[in-house]
Amino acid sequence: MQYVSASQTADIKPGEKKRVKLGDKVLLLTNVQGVYHAIDDRCPHMGGSLYEGVFKDSTITCPRHGTSFDVTSGKVVKNGKIAFIRLNVSDTRAYPVKVEGSDILIGID
Repeated sequence: MQYVSASQTADIKPGEKKRVKLGDKVLLLTNVQGVYHAIDDRCPHMGGSLYEGVFKDSTITCPRHGTSFDVTSGKVVKNGKIAFIRLNVSDTRAYPVKVEGSDILIGID
């Protein structure tokens, strides 16, 4: 696995999020109580940008249909709905993150 520099620790404080582009991947980088996490920015259901959703505690909510994902694992924590139809959304991909000095590195393959 190759780790790629994605941001600086000073750029994303606890409770903040940032969209990062690494090659052909667009990822959502978050800081949960001083620990950095990365998941795909695109919702697996309709392709909406998770960056545009609401980030609270350790969850991000898709702005298109309300499905919430755990940013630490990419797992769905609450399925959303469209009109009165409850959705069954797949988990999104999580990526390993490490910090070296002030560099935030994301592992991509």
